[in-house]
Amino acid sequence: MNIPFYIVDVFAEKKYTGNQLAVFLEAEALSDEQMQKIAREINFAESTFITKLEPENNAAEIRIFTPEHEMKFAGHPIIGTSWVLMNRVFENQPEKITLSVPIGEIPIHQSGDLLWLQAAQPQFLDIFSAEDFLSFSNLSNTDFDDKFPIQEVTTGSAFVIVPVKNKKALENLILDKVKMDEWLRGHCKTNHRALYFYCLEETKLNSRMLYIEENQLKEDAATGSASTCLQAFLLKYHSPEIEIINHQGDFINRPSQIYFDGKLANDHFDIKIGGKSQFIAKGEWEV
Repeated sequence: MNIPFYIVDVFAEKKYTGNQLAVFLEAEALSDEQMQKIAREINFAESTFITKLEPENNAAEIRIFTPEHEMKFAGHPIIGTSWVLMNRVFENQPEKITLSVPIGEIPIHQSGDLLWLQAAQPQFLDIFSAEDFLSFSNLSNTDFDDKFPIQEVTTGSAFVIVPVKNKKALENLILDKVKMDEWLRGHCKTNHRALYFYCLEETKLNSRMLYIEENQLKEDAATGSASTCLQAFLLKYHSPEIEIINHQGDFINRPSQIYFDGKLANDHFDIKIGGKSQFIAKGEWEV
C-alpha cells in the first residue's frame, strides 16, 4: 500500500526555516503502530495523518505523532496540515476549514499568506519558584523576569512558561537533562512535559522550547501549542490585547515567526496564532 505525503516548513518566512512537518494523506487504514513507526522513521518534531477527509464540508480529521507518542493538540502540525489541504488538496481552495483533533475542532482561516488557528480556552496550573530552576540550569536569580510568574499553562498541551530578562539569558541557556527530567516528572500536572523560556524586550518577543524525548534533550524550532499558552499568559499578566511576532528557533538555525493576535475580555481568551508555510516536497510512502 502506498499513501501520498507532503513535506512543508511551518512558521517559516522562507524555505528551510521554521519547523518541518510531514503530512500523510489517506491514512485511515493505518494502525496506531504504523503511524508511530512512520513518525519515528521520518523523525521530524511531528508528523500528521489525515484519517478522514470531507472536502464538501472543508473539514478533516487528523492525528498528530511525535517520534515517541501521539499528541492531543499541536500548533505547527495543525497550521502546516491546513496549508496542505487548503492549497494542495481541496480543489476549491477554501479560506476557512475545520480540523478535528483529539481535543476537539480547531477552526482555521487563511488571510493572505498567513494561516491562523483559534485556540481553546487556557488553564493556568501551578506556579513555581525561580529557585527550582537553579538546580538544573545555568540561570541565576537575576536572569529571571520577576514581573511575571513561572507557571504551567495548557490549551491542550501543557508547558511551563519561564520568563527571563533578556535574549542573552536565552542564548546562553544550559540545562542538565537528568535533573530537568526529574523536575518535570515531579512537578508537571500532565503527561506532556516541556519548558518554554521567553523574553519580552520592548516590542521584541523571543522564545525557546526544550523538552526530553527518547532520552534526549531536544529543542523545537517553532511550537504553536506553546505559543498559544504563552499568548494566554501574556494576556493575563502583561496586556489584555496583544499583537506581536514570537521569534523562536534562532538558536538552532531554524528561525521561525509565530504571529500573535489575542484579546482578553470578561474572562474569555480570544487566542489566535498565525504563520506562513513553505512547500518543500511531495511523494508516495510505501507502508
